[in-house]
Amino acid sequence: MADDSIAVVDLERCQPDRCNYECKNFCPPNRTGKECITLRGEDTVDGKPDQVRISEEICLGETCGICVEKCPFDAIEIINLPQELSEEPAHRYGENAFSLYGLPAPEDGQVTGILGPNGIGKTTAVRILAGEIHPNLGDYGREPTWEDVLERYRGTELQNYLRELRDGDVTVARKPQYVDQIPRQFDGVTRELLDSADERGVVDYLAERLSITPVMDQAIDNLSGGELQRVALAATLARDADFYFLDEITPYLDIGQRVTAARLIRELAEEENRSMLVVEHDLAILDLLADNLHIAYGEPGAYGVVTTPKSVRNGINEYLKGYLENENMRIRPKAIKFEEHAPRTVSKGEVLAEYPDMSMSYGEGEFSLEVEGGAIHDNEVLGIVGPNGIGKSTLAKMLNGSITPEGGDLDFELDISYKPQYIDIDQPMRVDAFLASITDQFGSSYWETEIANPLQLHRIMEQNLNDLSGGERQRVAIAACLSDDADLYLLDEPSAHLDVEQRVQATRAIRRYAESQDATVMVIDHDIYMIDLLADRLMVFDGEPAEHGHAGTPQAMRSGMNEFLANLDVTFRRDERTKRPRVNKPDSQLDRQQKSDGEYYYSG
Repeated sequence: MADDSIAVVDLERCQPDRCNYECKNFCPPNRTGKECITLRGEDTVDGKPDQVRISEEICLGETCGICVEKCPFDAIEIINLPQELSEEPAHRYGENAFSLYGLPAPEDGQVTGILGPNGIGKTTAVRILAGEIHPNLGDYGREPTWEDVLERYRGTELQNYLRELRDGDVTVARKPQYVDQIPRQFDGVTRELLDSADERGVVDYLAERLSITPVMDQAIDNLSGGELQRVALAATLARDADFYFLDEITPYLDIGQRVTAARLIRELAEEENRSMLVVEHDLAILDLLADNLHIAYGEPGAYGVVTTPKSVRNGINEYLKGYLENENMRIRPKAIKFEEHAPRTVSKGEVLAEYPDMSMSYGEGEFSLEVEGGAIHDNEVLGIVGPNGIGKSTLAKMLNGSITPEGGDLDFELDISYKPQYIDIDQPMRVDAFLASITDQFGSSYWETEIANPLQLHRIMEQNLNDLSGGERQRVAIAACLSDDADLYLLDEPSAHLDVEQRVQATRAIRRYAESQDATVMVIDHDIYMIDLLADRLMVFDGEPAEHGHAGTPQAMRSGMNEFLANLDVTFRRDERTKRPRVNKPDSQLDRQQKSDGEYYYSG
């Protein structure tokens, strides 16, 4: 194989007990007597003895690709690496396994961002920088010495950092990506968890800034997703570390909380000269947060490349454009486009269902919710926005019948397909079997075009539900919700744990389904741009989080967005080149002007 090609075998998908080794039998070098595709022997460490291995020295490369076509389980990839990629991998997991090229470079007093798709090696890069993985420089057969590693990165910005890592002079604090796993790992109240992490004596200050003081004496397993995210961030920032790694700070947080989190991170970097590395998919927050940016690209599950640092604005714009200028590299066939449009006209559809004024209380002194009566229209997408802990998921459960309101008689005779905020599909059942159990349309050309393809489900169809990542689980849950035959589709936070491209695809899938099926959809989400692209009307929640909430009646998008963002005291502008939404810096000239005009998001 050419030096710029690799062969990848997905050992979770390779199932020799269910095939006739078509890859091996049809391989041209094998048919001439060479041993290109062979079986792993008894000494294998990363697979089963009867699974296949591919010799990258003998393989003809992507120009052949017969094994890729013949494999019935889509387990093989032969990939031509970019010609611009001159260096060897920083790390490779094993024979025919994932390779990572390049590493981000932390800088004192700087917030470094990483932007890229899921499954591209961002977490691997951070584990190397945290000292959890020793980089093998692509030589998975042996572990190179630290001297080898330092020689590889001699003369680069990484050299000093890696030397300090070798000498044990770097301390690391990490915020986990999936905060909903925390209750499984910690049994106790919030204060106990935070006190155990409080190496800088700042827990009470962080709790106040992040508005988690009201839940300090609550059990961890009773917290919402937004509360868990803020507790995890507080626990990480309370550590006394040289290097902080923050993996996705925005899932389950509202816009105001995201801006507060970004400010806290910047303050710690600037005032105490700490190094910060943040993986984030919310472009507006990454823009506000980072000093510089690395782009990660490649083929998910096969290889990833981390670029040298770029300015934040240029890095984000190049990523959206799909072309990296310094690298002369196209990473996506088409640009991700943000459409600047006036809000849609209010739906004129017939009324699907009306609901009365309703109320709900969880006990004296506990959270209470009041909902103004309103109507849901046929063939509309109704967006639901508001701060965390304000009752949005409680309303969803009322409509779904999971909770009975105390005030107001909700007589809904609707079939509702519901995707909850927290996805509970931990069972040893394959994805394809799970989705086939929901709809007779599974596998049809319509279902493939409208649901499977945009949600990128094909590569995970044969995996078990309990083996999926957070982003994969989210896409399966969206597919399951849309696949059901219902009068109303109710999705709670469909953007959580999805990368930028997946969010765009999921948004289009939901909107196209609503339009093509004349379906009625309600979407609760904190991704403002997702809500803007999806919704015809908006329901705005306000009140005092964790104490009392109020849901207004559905209204037009412009008035609803202005009311919502005015409550949060946040304004957005548009990037001149890409039209993507960007958060205005508080009290900037543009922020003051838009507030004066009463236009917090839309222009004109």
